[in-house]
Amino acid sequence: MSVLRVLHLVGSAVDDFYCDLSRLYAENCLEFTANAALYEFHIACISPDRRWRFPKSLSGEDLALAEPLSDAEAVQVLTALNIDVMLPQMFCLPGMTYYRSLFDLLKIPYIGNTPDVMALAANKAKAKAVVAASGVAVPQGELLRRGDRPQIATPAVLKPVDADNSLGVVLVKNPSDYDAALQTAFGYSEQVLVETFIELGREVRCGIIVQDGQLICLPLEEYLMDKDERPIRSYEDKLKRDATGDLTMVAKDNHKSWIVDRSDPITEKVWDAAKKCHVALGCQHYSLFDFRIDPSGKPWFLEAGLYCSFAKTSVISAMAKASGISLDTLFQTMLNNAL
Repeated sequence: MSVLRVLHLVGSAVDDFYCDLSRLYAENCLEFTANAALYEFHIACISPDRRWRFPKSLSGEDLALAEPLSDAEAVQVLTALNIDVMLPQMFCLPGMTYYRSLFDLLKIPYIGNTPDVMALAANKAKAKAVVAASGVAVPQGELLRRGDRPQIATPAVLKPVDADNSLGVVLVKNPSDYDAALQTAFGYSEQVLVETFIELGREVRCGIIVQDGQLICLPLEEYLMDKDERPIRSYEDKLKRDATGDLTMVAKDNHKSWIVDRSDPITEKVWDAAKKCHVALGCQHYSLFDFRIDPSGKPWFLEAGLYCSFAKTSVISAMAKASGISLDTLFQTMLNNAL
């Protein structure tokens, strides 16, 4: 069997935050999926100035040594490398759309969803409208532009419509707090989604993988929440900077999140809703959705996160492990889907 030439597409064309986030997950994936008997890994790293580099590793030293290239020059390198399949590791909007489209033009297959699906899911208001039309419950909401005033009664949640990792998300308990919350949310997007606050029961994520053409729902992951101290998840629950300024993941242990037992009554309800979301949005290979569970046990769709780095610390990787699927097997399955 020939060795598969796999390109890891890393970095960000937007800013250093997304660039650091991409490298954080990609380094973990490169470490834990490496298998010289099966794969020949290559790295393409894009910086916020939109220059390409093809470093030997993602270390600061190797990145500094790699020559910066234009799009045209990078295409020549990609063609010469004769890549079999690409793994997108970019989380910025251009990374999820423009750069995937480039690989479509180059006829290089990649793991994950297509640019149009990624663009749809990245816009929380549009994704919400599509899944609502498929029969999935969503919170009542309205989309604001600068100068608009919210009409939804408090408590309400404000979200930048196309930001990620809970950046700019604010829970407003009183109408007098709307002005400050809007200023925060508009700091991350030109549009803000305002939603009715769903009273906390639980909050879970549901991952789906496609295996032999079938949608396989993975065990749910539940997050530590508290109706008084932590009624919604924030950026601080997900990422942080260490003492040296490097971006790190908040520890994923059973104090902050855990796998839900399959026998839990909520599992089947969320699985049913997640499958509807996957189909409605046009997903392929895999998908990931956040749900709020109200005190009565009803799931409400919050958002879609249609990416996975296949790092050991990726949510889908952890869910797969809990169902008995190793990272190696998961990675091979997704490569087969792409090819």
